[in-house]
Amino acid sequence: MAEILLLLAIFILASAGIGLWRVLRGPERADRLMAAQLLSTGAIAVLLLLDAAAPQAGLLDTALVLALLGAFASIAFVLAARQVERP
Repeated sequence: MAEILLLLAIFILASAGIGLWRVLRGPERADRLMAAQLLSTGAIAVLLLLDAAAPQAGLLDTALVLALLGAFASIAFVLAARQVERP
């Protein structure tokens, strides 16, 4: 069972890597925001899968902190984009 969870974690990391390319090359700000959310969600999923495969102290806490940071980053991105659009 642990091998399947680790394989899924590798697959999610590969998906997040593709999202990183979109963050760097995204034609619009909305594309970059969605890709950054994908990175955050992918990292959380990988940490949770690693915790399920081989429980270690701190993986769950790190996933929770990363979830909060991802939400705050999205809010900051939207507020910054709103400031740019105002005359």
